Amino acid sequence: MTQPPDTAGHFLRLHRPGQPLLLPNPWDDGSARVLAWLGFEALATTSSGFAATLGLRDGSVTRDQAIGHAAQIVRATPLPVSADLENGFADDPEGVAQTVAAAIDAGLAGCSIEDYTGRADEPIYDSSLAAERVAAAVQAAHAGPRRLVLTARAENHLHGRDDLADTIARLQRYAEAGADVLYAPGLTRAEDIGAVVTCANRPVNVLAMAGAPSVAELADLGVARISVGGAFAFAALGALVEAARELQSEGSYGYQRYSAIGREAVSGAFPA
Repeated sequence: MTQPPDTAGHFLRLHRPGQPLLLPNPWDDGSARVLAWLGFEALATTSSGFAATLGLRDGSVTRDQAIGHAAQIVRATPLPVSADLENGFADDPEGVAQTVAAAIDAGLAGCSIEDYTGRADEPIYDSSLAAERVAAAVQAAHAGPRRLVLTARAENHLHGRDDLADTIARLQRYAEAGADVLYAPGLTRAEDIGAVVTCANRPVNVLAMAGAPSVAELADLGVARISVGGAFAFAALGALVEAARELQSEGSYGYQRYSAIGREAVSGAFPA
């Protein structure tokens, strides 16, 4: 598939506060093509969904695997693609910048870098180091003729640190470092999300999850982007489990209803 010119610029223009970009997360070529066929305007990879296709837990893939997978999703459709690049596969800013440079080479329109270390004893980077990492990522994303939309993620609320003030302070530092989009996954209360939007001077992404406000409510809060993370991938796996258990325990074929929906999608989305 051919990417349109100025893919990053086009992707950033899709971030409209109050009219949020719905950014689904495919996990392979087929799911990417189905989501494009359904009319979504852009796509993002999911680290957990991709890891599951390899029989691995989230956080287990290598940088080369993640970049290779992202390039594969880029080739699957003409839509702009943003990659979940976890913590940049490096602790040091220089290593993060190298990851972002590889993302540019993969043809991506954007990528996200998070401040989660991957270590249970110290799950979140020191705020100063975290800001330096974002600054290095931004420099790599914006320096050359091909740019990336850099999303900076504050991971507090996914890792037991429900400190909204610290989350907002981190996001503000990431904005000062040049991040294009800000993201604090794990927030579900409207007042918390509204506080982030109010304090941020960048488009804000929200993770769609149980207990979170609806799309319409998030639009009213001024959110600019809504993503689903690994939820679609795990919903597909959940459907597989339910179908298999029905066959095992009931000996019936009710799952064929969903099979028909899938076959219709394949007929519409996949080239003959």
